[in-house]
Amino acid sequence: MENTTIQSNNRSETVKKVTHIATYTIIYILLIGGSLMMFFPYLWMVMTSLKTNPEAANTLQLTLFPKVFQWKNYVEVWQKVDILIGLKNTVLIEISVIPVGTFVTAMAAFSFAKLKLIGKNFFLLLLMSGMMVPYAALLLPQYRVFSSLNMIDTLWPLILPGFFGNISMMFFFVQYMRGIPSSLFEAAKIDGAGYFAQYVRIMLPLLGPALAAQIVFWFVGIWNDYFAPSVYLSVNEEMTLQVILGKLNSSIGTGNNLPLVMAGAVLSSLPLYIIYICFQRFFIESMAITGIKG
Repeated sequence: MENTTIQSNNRSETVKKVTHIATYTIIYILLIGGSLMMFFPYLWMVMTSLKTNPEAANTLQLTLFPKVFQWKNYVEVWQKVDILIGLKNTVLIEISVIPVGTFVTAMAAFSFAKLKLIGKNFFLLLLMSGMMVPYAALLLPQYRVFSSLNMIDTLWPLILPGFFGNISMMFFFVQYMRGIPSSLFEAAKIDGAGYFAQYVRIMLPLLGPALAAQIVFWFVGIWNDYFAPSVYLSVNEEMTLQVILGKLNSSIGTGNNLPLVMAGAVLSSLPLYIIYICFQRFFIESMAITGIKG
């Protein structure tokens, strides 16, 4: 009986180990497959940017790697469009909007998360309801306002709205701040600290990981924005990077020189990868903390 029991236990342990290994194998296969599916379009874009035009336009014989790497395509992109002008204007919008907009957004989130306000849940839902209105519906009245202020063909229509904050970012901050103990602010209030001092000296330092993650999101959104700049900007000296690169599509044409279009897209995406790599630790940390406390 003892031998039978021992053998039965050994079999059950073996089955558990095999099941455990099989489960993790399937999970890793799915994860690797999903990663390859997401990475392949970017790899295709990079490889296409290094092909000759006949290779890129040939739809009968698709090849991933070019026969000869055409690095001159990147030189041609710099010669055909003013990338530095677009880069300068885009960076100017980023450094103007993100610091001010993030500070204002976090301050509003602090009010909703930690202060005792009458009807604050109603006003929070009211603000969030604005996210359901598509931007295209607001574009015409905004355009008329900025036109009456003589701000068309300047960067101000892309900068001024950001000074008033970001609703989706505010909602994220509210959820994050609710996980921070209120006793810290009650103790600061007893010591004589006002609400603004509590926000600047206590909340902002504790908000570091969430700030980093949301700044990355906002940076990417501004960097990739093509719709609004294409409406407000028609002067070459004021165009953002995406509008400048969009001229590759209109002037060169995807059918005539697809590698140059892809080369412009690769150049535009490189800063985003660099920023994500730099802030990756904060990004993952904020996601983990929000997921646990939310």
